[in-house]
Amino acid sequence: MTVTAERESCAEVAATATTLPHVSPLLRVVGADTTVPLVDGTQRVYANLDYAASAPALEAVAARVTEVLPLYASVHRGAGYLSQVSTALYESARQTIARFVDARPDDVAIITRNTTDSLNLLAGVVPAGGRVLVLDVEHHANLLPWVHSGGRHGNTTTILPIEKTVAATLDSLRDELARLPYALVTVTGASNVTGESLPLDEVVAIAHAAGARVAVDGAQLVPHRGFSLTATDADYVAFSGHKTYAPFGAGALVGRRDWLDTGTPYLAGGGAVRDVRSDRTIWQPAPARHEAGSPNVLGAIALAEACDQLGALPAGALAAHEEALRGRLVDGLSAIDGVEVARIWPDSADPVGVLTFTVPGHDSGLVAAYLAAEHGIGVRDGRFCAHPLLAHLGASGGAIRASVGVGTTSEAVDRLVVALRTYLADGPASQYEIVDACWAVVDDTRPLVEVHGLDHLAATAAAACGPALDD
Repeated sequence: MTVTAERESCAEVAATATTLPHVSPLLRVVGADTTVPLVDGTQRVYANLDYAASAPALEAVAARVTEVLPLYASVHRGAGYLSQVSTALYESARQTIARFVDARPDDVAIITRNTTDSLNLLAGVVPAGGRVLVLDVEHHANLLPWVHSGGRHGNTTTILPIEKTVAATLDSLRDELARLPYALVTVTGASNVTGESLPLDEVVAIAHAAGARVAVDGAQLVPHRGFSLTATDADYVAFSGHKTYAPFGAGALVGRRDWLDTGTPYLAGGGAVRDVRSDRTIWQPAPARHEAGSPNVLGAIALAEACDQLGALPAGALAAHEEALRGRLVDGLSAIDGVEVARIWPDSADPVGVLTFTVPGHDSGLVAAYLAAEHGIGVRDGRFCAHPLLAHLGASGGAIRASVGVGTTSEAVDRLVVALRTYLADGPASQYEIVDACWAVVDDTRPLVEVHGLDHLAATAAAACGPALDD
């Protein structure tokens, strides 16, 4: 299919979706107009449907980083003027991040690298001997820290299998909490595979009734829907800047102070201590206790700016934007014979803008490579760091994930639907092979982006192609 024909087909898809109006970007993101080369020699604006992995930066976030870069200096205890300014900006960012998740007055916000970092930190402060309960629906970031922390702290972790429905899963959770005392229940706010979730208010009520705290993996929830510690009464939430339109290496753990004030410091180093002598160390309380070394000041400021931008959207706008895009995508994919949309529970409600599907009989990696090379579409394929859940869904061999966000348009969604129809009707136009465990175009002639740092790849490619050209 030519680019012109594909655009006409996309227009036809949009025109037939009379109940689904055109969806425009909610906020401007960096790179929204970036074009990528296709194997047929044309260029297309990149259709980024991989927000669940790493979202692009908001233009406002990039501008904010540029604004504060000249003011950057060491923070805390610096006597210099710029050190004072940077310290104020860093601590203000901390307050903004806490406010964005509606933290309670006595909660503490710790700046981390990402959600994985946050949950590993939290796993290290659960009181010794405390039991942790986690479901097998989780991303590895909210599964492995609890499993591997037990040996260090004497804690035990139970992985509870999910049931066939939300209602049955909640009943199983309630039964398990009645069977044994648990210190903590940790649960995803939204699945990184299907966008579904258990109702957090019910999970919190069940856990608190049994005397357990609740930690929420907010990596996919916070950027897509927002979150309130106060309204849900959850005890902790962890989330990542790179999924919240601030890919500058910062994340956050926000929640109750007591465990964090007294638990094992996450890193041993400067800034985390009050006094050090050869025979003993006196640690600071949180947040300094867990922020040893020079913190990611610019990352924290970037995340705070993203929080401000998302928080300034009209009430309900974020959810409505993603619901329209996700609904359009579900309708389009469900209408294609040969595509199956994954779902965890038939009675789940209000999923975020993350969706996984399979093309039975076709390797997910091949389909993803085809979408990229022949249509300029970026999706994710594989098992999404959620191997137990993919096995539960019957997709142990892998699947394809499409995810949307504030910069996504209906054109990107429609292009994916058209591309999959073309794939199933006509097959790929190019040949593909597995190279280093990934599908790639055979004799790919697409040029690399001309940017510093890729020069060696171009040289390597030229050297590799030399003998073949001589032949």
